[in-house]
Amino acid sequence: MELRALATAALAALALAAPPAQAAELERPPQDDVAPAGFTMTADEATAVARRDEKVRAARRVNTGPGPLFTSRLRPTAYIRSPGRWQVSWFVGDDEVVQVHVDDRTGAILESWDGDQVAWRMARGYEGAFGRKWNSPWLLVPLGLLFLLPFVDVRRPLRLLHLDLLVLLGFGVSHVFFNRGEIGLSVPLVYPVLLYLGARMLWEGRRRRERDGALVPHVPLGAMAFGVIFLAGFRAGLNILDSNVIDVGYSGVIGADRIADGEPLYEGEFAPDNQSGNVYGPVAYLAYLPFEQLLPWSGSWDDLPAAHAAAIAFDLLTLAGLYVLGVRLRSRALGVALAYAWATFPYSLFALSTNSNDTLVAALLVWALVGAASPVARGALLAFASAAKFAPLALVPLFARLGRPLRFAVAFLLVTAAAVLPFLPDGGLRDLYDTTLGFHAGRESPFSVWGQEDGLDWLHAIVKVAVAALAVAVAVFPRDRDVVQTAALGAAALIALQLAAVHWFYLYVVWFTPFVLAALFAAHRDAGRRVPA
Repeated sequence: MELRALATAALAALALAAPPAQAAELERPPQDDVAPAGFTMTADEATAVARRDEKVRAARRVNTGPGPLFTSRLRPTAYIRSPGRWQVSWFVGDDEVVQVHVDDRTGAILESWDGDQVAWRMARGYEGAFGRKWNSPWLLVPLGLLFLLPFVDVRRPLRLLHLDLLVLLGFGVSHVFFNRGEIGLSVPLVYPVLLYLGARMLWEGRRRRERDGALVPHVPLGAMAFGVIFLAGFRAGLNILDSNVIDVGYSGVIGADRIADGEPLYEGEFAPDNQSGNVYGPVAYLAYLPFEQLLPWSGSWDDLPAAHAAAIAFDLLTLAGLYVLGVRLRSRALGVALAYAWATFPYSLFALSTNSNDTLVAALLVWALVGAASPVARGALLAFASAAKFAPLALVPLFARLGRPLRFAVAFLLVTAAAVLPFLPDGGLRDLYDTTLGFHAGRESPFSVWGQEDGLDWLHAIVKVAVAALAVAVAVFPRDRDVVQTAALGAAALIALQLAAVHWFYLYVVWFTPFVLAALFAAHRDAGRRVPA
């Protein structure tokens, strides 16, 4: 495949991971000068209130064009958004440029948005919209300290691992501004973290290095093992008691219900309140099937217990996979350390607290690494991951190089065919592509520098080619590599893909986190056997 084609496919896969947008239910009143039933204000009165908003005034100043009457091109339309609430949208042509919400009873302006925040609700910084209690500093600060402290060696303050783990927590700096609705700051602050982690993984992947000093210098292994068990229960309890299901998890439940009922995944309307939810691979919906059968979907976006159960299962599978990976790589101590790091890492809890499907990708990739010695096992597991959210396709060349590439390829292709072909729409692969990758390949998003800054197309093109080149390069160099180096190089490939993505979100951190932890932790000498080649 040419580099450009590979880059296009990879970036389309990453765009596919973006949570599907959900349109608000809006209704036009029968008459603009008569208050609708249950309302005290008319549409004209709500528009008059909205006209006083500063964002509307600024837009009117910008959009007042030349002419004999100097009339504004800004056109208002009032909608009933919900009981007791008006939405007044201001258009220039067909583009909505300002949105104002007005309280019907008091006439107060409740919210007003312009720029990217008009179209993207997730850019508005609504409190608790993603993860609810997860956003509390009373939870995040202790969790971050628990993530760091067991690996801090006070006798070696300049140990590189200290910086590596601090940088992993560095996504939180960006997240603070995201929660404030300041995406002009939150978005660029992600890139230094991704660039550092990508560079470190490339460095670790070039050749095996073992560093002096215990991985966990001061905390007893038994205490960490107890911490893993306690935190696993705490995380599951928090998910049940105080978490929300975003549209990603909702899509999984709907898809599972459609599969169970024999309905097509990629044809017709997916659901009235989630019309563009069928944008993932079939495995992203099949994985929810047992949970939806045990906890059936009610038909509406309620608490969705099946999504909660699936998210908890994905998390525990990743936790268990990291423990088994550590034992296979070196020792029980490494397995406990990897599981502990996952259980305390704030962004693994973020994915769990939003009940997204992203930890499914993490779980499948971890177990593919566990089964690295078997070409059939790693081929099948990578196929499942790729048929869920597609971005793991970037790892196919790398995993093929672990040995017996023909058996790997056969397993990968057979499992991919078995997962995808039963769900092809009537139009075949073309329709499947249009519904999934094709639909999102051209999607715009303000959650990347590429979507925020005009004039960077030339740089974006260079980055896309570099991403494609890297996916090939890590499969070729170095010629000899072990499982730990494969983890590091796989993390580098996934991070590079995210650097070039038009849409990026914090949920994607869990895709590469297990690989990063394995590469960093296995570099430290510990009791036990060496990493197998």
